[in-house]
Amino acid sequence: MRTVSPSAARHTWLLIAGILLIASTLRVTFTGAAPLLDAIRAEYGLTTAQTGLLTTLPLLAFGLVSPLAAGIAQRLGIERSLFVALLLICIGIAVRSLPAVSLLFVGTAIIGCGIALGNVLLPGLIKRDFAGNVARMTGAYSVTMGAAAALGSAMVVPLALNGFGWRGALLGLMVFPLLAFLLWLPQWRAAKTATLTTSRTLKSRGIWRSSLAWQVTLFLGINSLVYYVVIGWLPAILIGQGYSEAQAGSLHGLLQLATAAPGFVIPLVLHRLKDQRGIAILVALMCAVSAAGYWLFPAQAVVWTLIFGFGSGATMILGLTFIGLRASSAHQAAALSGMAQSVGYLLAACGPPLMGKIHDASGDWHIPLYAVAVISLVMALFGALAGRDREIH
Repeated sequence: MRTVSPSAARHTWLLIAGILLIASTLRVTFTGAAPLLDAIRAEYGLTTAQTGLLTTLPLLAFGLVSPLAAGIAQRLGIERSLFVALLLICIGIAVRSLPAVSLLFVGTAIIGCGIALGNVLLPGLIKRDFAGNVARMTGAYSVTMGAAAALGSAMVVPLALNGFGWRGALLGLMVFPLLAFLLWLPQWRAAKTATLTTSRTLKSRGIWRSSLAWQVTLFLGINSLVYYVVIGWLPAILIGQGYSEAQAGSLHGLLQLATAAPGFVIPLVLHRLKDQRGIAILVALMCAVSAAGYWLFPAQAVVWTLIFGFGSGATMILGLTFIGLRASSAHQAAALSGMAQSVGYLLAACGPPLMGKIHDASGDWHIPLYAVAVISLVMALFGALAGRDREIH
């Protein structure tokens, strides 16, 4: 019978706790700004499209930095690379809170670079150290990510209205990466280099010629697009439909809390399925229905928020799980993760400013919401393809 020493068990629990706290920083420091966008726009006199750039900049950083993450981990080790990610997030939050419109955008971009590193490296770390529990660990860090984002969205408006202003409220979000940084300190000496992938694999472009890899990439990428459009503009959409700023902020937090709920359900369901086609189609259709519902029946915004949150959260978990399930090796999983997150976030970066321009041209959110619904139907198609029980060869 195999026994585990107390020190090994303690290290494992510290590793899990560190992973979850890092996950808590990968959404809240970005989405926490959304409820305050109107206040930011009013102070600096920004247009809707310029305000949308605050949502787009991190996504561009995700797309540009994601392909570099595996190489950074190759040089520094995954653990120390995650230290760099947390440090960048902290620096970005500080810079973003300074009283200058240029620093607002610069800090937002720095935050995006830090989040990009974490987004790519956490799945690689889970694949390496928890290969037998990929779905469960993915679900756990998705729950943590969504719960932290919900907490952040719920706290920023009260902080801003009670003497801290929007800058102080955004600065308060630094508590998340600081806690993660402190709990991750024991991993500094445990850094392992060259464990995520090899330089030979990094140089291989074979993954980009795989149709299955593109199906996984577009399923995950389209989900990122529709999620960041809704998460970026939902407060403005609700305020335009007669909700107060506080109500819009609460629903924004509810949306992110709802994205965490699938983390409890999806890992329990996946192992019972022969493939994931049906569930991938179902959760994508939830996004389509709820996007149309926001415009057609705005009084039921709570219902649409819950449905969209669950659908988009489940789609993200499925997409991240597909990276492990469809890859035939850990090295291939790293390559697919870099491809999916790079292409996906560059695709997602187009969404918020484009929808902002459409809103400015049309005067309402009718066309953007219907566009999200149609795009979600396309996501369901790629989910049906990516969900087949196959591996990339």
